[in-house]
Amino acid sequence: MASTGNRFFNIHEYQGKILCDNYGVSVQKWRAGSTPEELSAGAKELGDVAEYVIKAQVHAGGRGKGHFVENGYKGGVRFGTTPEEVAEASSNMFGNHLVTNQTSAEGALVTQVMVAESVDITTEKYVAFVMDRAMDGPACIASAQGGMDIEAVAEKDPNALLVEPVDIKVGITNEQAVKIAKFCEFKPEFVDEAAQQISCLYDMFIGLDATQVEINPMAETKGHGVITVDSKVNFDDNALFRQKEVYEMRDLSEEDPREVEAGKWGLNYIGLDGNIACMVNGAGLAMATMDIIQLYGGSPANFLDVGGGAQEEQVKEAFKILTADPQVKGILVNIFGGIMKCDIIAQGIVNAAKDVGVNVPLIVRLEGTNVDLGKEIIKNSGLTIITADNLDDAAQKAVAAI
Repeated sequence: MASTGNRFFNIHEYQGKILCDNYGVSVQKWRAGSTPEELSAGAKELGDVAEYVIKAQVHAGGRGKGHFVENGYKGGVRFGTTPEEVAEASSNMFGNHLVTNQTSAEGALVTQVMVAESVDITTEKYVAFVMDRAMDGPACIASAQGGMDIEAVAEKDPNALLVEPVDIKVGITNEQAVKIAKFCEFKPEFVDEAAQQISCLYDMFIGLDATQVEINPMAETKGHGVITVDSKVNFDDNALFRQKEVYEMRDLSEEDPREVEAGKWGLNYIGLDGNIACMVNGAGLAMATMDIIQLYGGSPANFLDVGGGAQEEQVKEAFKILTADPQVKGILVNIFGGIMKCDIIAQGIVNAAKDVGVNVPLIVRLEGTNVDLGKEIIKNSGLTIITADNLDDAAQKAVAAI
């Protein structure tokens, strides 16, 4: 059984604060819990706090304007002044599905809620570290206009953004960090502190094998200095093997279970909302297959690349994932035999189809090494399999079959 990286590996906001703490990046006091009682106790642990902010933890933005499906409760971000109010607000979040402009209509299940000290923000800045291909290494993107959609800021006023390349062999220098802090228009009394925080963020970026660390906002506050209010961290999936702490933060409840299962078997799967399932070897061929299905009036149910060296067991697991989708009305298998010989993949398809029990139209197009042997295996399989001579033929037959 093979394993792959985790596409779009995400962590929760409170987990981002754990990582910030590890690298000396200042955040407000916080606690997280999985019950109202835990959250109330956590609020008490924060000590003398004038106001609490209570935030549902899901992998989606727009939580403050969201709503909960089961009880109609408004807002995945609420405020309170007592631990009792924290418990009451969180009780309306736990176990319910939060719908935001970044979730599906079904919403995301809330199993964790964070309570944090509400801080008095005076100004908001934007600071991010990314891997910049154009600069062949890390770069800092910064703006004095934090707390806003940075893409909109860049489009409206490109001069409002600073892009500062960092020599990965040297790391960020104090001079660079000060330059970034001054560009962000931190007040003179905050510049040194902001520069230190920017340096810590770079250490975090490199130390976590991140592809992006985005802070929006990094804020000046009354009584709390410079703090990171909200962070977004993207990771290099290929480096997760050496990021044990990060990998253990993975929340499978936030991911499509089909994609989780596919990943266990070395299959690259993305669920869509169509009704013709696709099983293809090669990402480019998979994209072309999806496009041509649409060209002939169909709708692909998924992207599934089984790779160039898929074994029979992987093909069988792929069929299980595809047939488990109630929207699927037909399956199109499109295999180009290069590294994989067509007779081997054909036998795998036949065995998998018999074992899984495919009860929707199955269209198979094979091309490449040993294609005639592959077609003969399918012909003699005793299964009702529709064969196709080319990709156009396969897509047309798939659309007609459903």
